[in-house]
Amino acid sequence: MTRDWKRYHPPKDLAAVLKGNPEVQVISTAQELVDLACGGPESSKFEVAYHISGYGKMVEANVVRTRNGLAVNYLSSYMRRRDPDAMVIGDTLPTDHETFEHIYGYPFSQLRERALAWLTENPLILYGYTTGKPGLGQDALVVAPANAGFFGFGLSLLQGIIPYEDIPAEFAPKSVIYVAPTFRYTDLQGKQVVVHNRTEGLHEVFAFNLYPGPSAKKAVYGILLNQGEKEGWVTAHCSAVRVVTPYDNAVTIMHEGASGAGKSEMLEHPHREDDGRLLYGENIITGEQRLHEQPRTCSLQPVADDMAMCHPALQHNGKLTITDAEEAWFVRTNHITHYGTDLNLERLTANPPEPLLFLNINAAPDGFAMIWDHTLDAPGKPCPNPRVVIPRRIIPNIVNDPIEIDIRSFGLRTPPCTAENPTYGILGFFHILPPALAWLWRLVAPRGYDNPSILDTKGLASEGVGSYWPFATGRRVPQANLLLEQFLHSPHTRYVLTPNQHVGAWKVGFMPQWLMREYLARRGSARFQPESLRESRCSLLGEYPHQITIEGRAFSRWFFAVETQPEVGIEAYDQGAEILYRFFSKVLEDYLTEDLNPLGRQIIECCIEQGSVSDYRAFIPGEV
Repeated sequence: MTRDWKRYHPPKDLAAVLKGNPEVQVISTAQELVDLACGGPESSKFEVAYHISGYGKMVEANVVRTRNGLAVNYLSSYMRRRDPDAMVIGDTLPTDHETFEHIYGYPFSQLRERALAWLTENPLILYGYTTGKPGLGQDALVVAPANAGFFGFGLSLLQGIIPYEDIPAEFAPKSVIYVAPTFRYTDLQGKQVVVHNRTEGLHEVFAFNLYPGPSAKKAVYGILLNQGEKEGWVTAHCSAVRVVTPYDNAVTIMHEGASGAGKSEMLEHPHREDDGRLLYGENIITGEQRLHEQPRTCSLQPVADDMAMCHPALQHNGKLTITDAEEAWFVRTNHITHYGTDLNLERLTANPPEPLLFLNINAAPDGFAMIWDHTLDAPGKPCPNPRVVIPRRIIPNIVNDPIEIDIRSFGLRTPPCTAENPTYGILGFFHILPPALAWLWRLVAPRGYDNPSILDTKGLASEGVGSYWPFATGRRVPQANLLLEQFLHSPHTRYVLTPNQHVGAWKVGFMPQWLMREYLARRGSARFQPESLRESRCSLLGEYPHQITIEGRAFSRWFFAVETQPEVGIEAYDQGAEILYRFFSKVLEDYLTEDLNPLGRQIIECCIEQGSVSDYRAFIPGEV
């Protein structure tokens, strides 16, 4: 059957491309893209390459068909993780991001015209999908080179694909992703560049590279954020999970943060030692280990992995209510380094009921791609960003309906902190935050220590509003105002802050958030009594529990009050606090504009003046 691209009602310029191109494949199913990615249904491997004038043959990636999906490996280590500066604005609408013309010295319209001409001359694929959740998102199209079938397959997993026969008569695309990878070499200095071009009624994204992190997943994120900015809602950068205790108490936790802050890990069970115990701390100076015995942990019912729509139509009962904005999850597996680390995830990805997409993972044609077998960036140096894309529909115990959030946590990758080397690694296992202070953490959204998901950055860097600022196309302050409205309208949602990697002089991995999840789920709706909390020495850290006990086993105070660690002490702690104060003050200055919500201005000024926890508590009533 011949499939007519006119059925998709493409915008004028795309229609001209499709009309002038004799080799357009209209795609109807993900399986078609699997076969295309491998060079045909009988092929097990394929080289994604382009012949570029002045450069010769440029190989982007190698694709192999495995028994459990597709394994894609980029030749360049640069292409194996997201460039944090990938997004560029190509239009002249209001934005706080750098524009294409400012960076490259000429209007984007010139490169756009050449990109459309290139697409007219090369074999293409086309299909339709819906951004985010049907009924809340919008109709959309993707146009990509036919030899980049793996890219189309990845997006079809992440956002779904509408079968050709099911395209409704009223299909009206509000966004188009154009994929044109050769211009990375000829015009963009080899960089990952994704240009958002917003026009009246249409959001164009020109993806000039084939890594789906910035070019598919985050491209759609930017489209959703632009829609929400116009309509007055936010797509949060978060994971979420309903946690069911052994006593059948259920609590839903939403975990936000920059890339590497523990969003995917919030959906995982705690990793155990060979003897079944939980190693929750190893002292980097003495080598001492602390282990926790807990025969049974909570059951997990995943809700979202990275993007959740906080649409006002969902809100009720005084709690933030969310629904997943994705059809599949882009799961990082750098922490799974050998067989048996996470049996649930390994089992799911080794024998899935349908093909998965593996990135930066070794695999042989017709073999198995295993999530712990990471591609090497260099001899003896595994890629820190191996990924697998897993459809929601195959994940056990998945929650499909919108759900209220009981606890909203924020994660931060923290370095070790010692008296000899003071750093901002002064966070305890978890801190209780008043809503106003929790809002500030989302405005600042520190990227944190040793981030595995993006290219290296030194020291603290801010990902900005809600930690989704690198993907938002407009202005900071309107997003900050939208987030503040969320906090004001969710008086029954509680807020916590939790680190990963280090707590003072102790290496902890992701145990703080896993144990926080176990402890708070067991508490359920019980509130902290004032005498059970202590104000942190650094007011940006809110309060911490004086003592916690899980299944009859207490945890040392120095895992919550880091200044009590003998390897740290008060002086080093205060130096770490000063790092945080300076960082917050510097970042928050960008939000002090005339259109900032007046309450938001008061909260930010309180922070700059190093106000107390009580000061923050007075701004927005909340529960602890």
